[in-house]
Amino acid sequence: MPIVVHLDVMLARRKMRSRELAELVGITEQNISLLKSGKVRGVRFDTLEAICRALDCQPGDLLRWEPDEPH
Repeated sequence: MPIVVHLDVMLARRKMRSRELAELVGITEQNISLLKSGKVRGVRFDTLEAICRALDCQPGDLLRWEPDEPH
């Protein structure tokens, strides 16, 4: 998939555990795990906003587009 999630990197930079982020954001730790692994097909903007607020980052710090094939 060309969208890569770097949530694990931001958690490490902020020295925060998934459990703590889940509590701050108001979603389950399982959903944080799914986001970290990139096994989700989408994320709600309000959830993305809450994650950015909790981690003091921008959406671009969490998501990156990496094309599958060069053009």
